[in-house]
Amino acid sequence: MKSKIYLYLFLFTALICLYLLVSGNKMQNQLGERNVKLEEKVEQLEDSLQKMQMRLMDMQYFALENNDDALAYYDHLNLENPTRYIEDKLLETNERKGNNPLVPYEGMEGDFKINKIKVLNHRWIVADFSDGKYWGDLIIRYELKDDLGVDFELVDHLLYTRSQ
Repeated sequence: MKSKIYLYLFLFTALICLYLLVSGNKMQNQLGERNVKLEEKVEQLEDSLQKMQMRLMDMQYFALENNDDALAYYDHLNLENPTRYIEDKLLETNERKGNNPLVPYEGMEGDFKINKIKVLNHRWIVADFSDGKYWGDLIIRYELKDDLGVDFELVDHLLYTRSQ
């Protein structure tokens, strides 16, 4: 009788070990599959990050802060951030009552004001203007003088028409 108890105990222990071995194997396989999936996602994210970085570099190609030759024109002025200074001076033209003097249109729903500005180099700016309903774009030539004054001259403009 005692030997049968040991035999049953041994079989029961062997079944538990077999169960633990099989379930551990399954868990290991599942974790391996998860790991492979996560590695694939990481690779996809790295690829998309690289694409976004390339896109950002393309977008920043025409920017004063990335153009050393254009920035060389302002070395003698000791400006910390010439782009920000020029943008601020252009936005100051919005402070006048009525339409911005650089916008050659009369506001239809309000006054036309400059919203967004992109300083391309040491001579040109692209700007967006709007009155809240209608909008357009400007190309502006500017000159930053030694006394830190800025002269703006409208080169071209575009007012978008609304299609009904």
